[in-house]
Amino acid sequence: MSEWKAISGLQIAIDGPSGSGKGTIAKTVAQAVGLPVLDTGLLYRFIGYSSMQNGATDEAGVLACMDECLGDMQWMPGGIFVQGKNIGDKLRQEDVAAAASRVAAMPEVRRRLLHVQQDIAKNGCVMDGRDIGSVVLPDAQAKFYLTASLRERARRRWSQLQGLGAEVSLDATLNEIRLRDTQDAERTHSPLKQARDAVCIDSTTMRIDEVVDRMLSIMERRALIEKT
Repeated sequence: MSEWKAISGLQIAIDGPSGSGKGTIAKTVAQAVGLPVLDTGLLYRFIGYSSMQNGATDEAGVLACMDECLGDMQWMPGGIFVQGKNIGDKLRQEDVAAAASRVAAMPEVRRRLLHVQQDIAKNGCVMDGRDIGSVVLPDAQAKFYLTASLRERARRRWSQLQGLGAEVSLDATLNEIRLRDTQDAERTHSPLKQARDAVCIDSTTMRIDEVVDRMLSIMERRALIEKT
């Protein structure tokens, strides 16, 4: 049973760069308030992964791939499933992350996925990504922007990759995070940015539970959630 009760149709937007902890925190907040969660980064990773599998490199090829792969995809609480199999671990690899950044820079890909995301969120959800509060859910009642130092974000990502059995150095992970920061900030369409009305939280020295508690406290003060 959820600790909190959310108002009807509550949309919570959580943005931030790679390694800021937004995915883990989004899941924790969603569980606390009894809302579904959508990791939009995982959605882009799925498109990037599918494009790699099909050898699609330009926008036309990726769009053609999307027509097929979105029909095969099932979005469930445990992640993304294809033919009944959870492919989450495959989507967490660094080459897939790089592919996700490439397809995310394609305007028509973003436009098509925008409608998918908005349809999922219409009855209320927690959604995390890089342009949720500014583009995907501009009218979300609660918006947060999570950040942390580059080194701390790289350390978190490296730790996650180690847990998946990946053989990668911390320095290589740091360089990959730095590159993704540049790609996300400089892309022409929907770059990473903090929505004007979002609350910024620097989690460099904070535990996950501390960040979650701060977010819940802010939403309680705004009468968006209440204790059950």
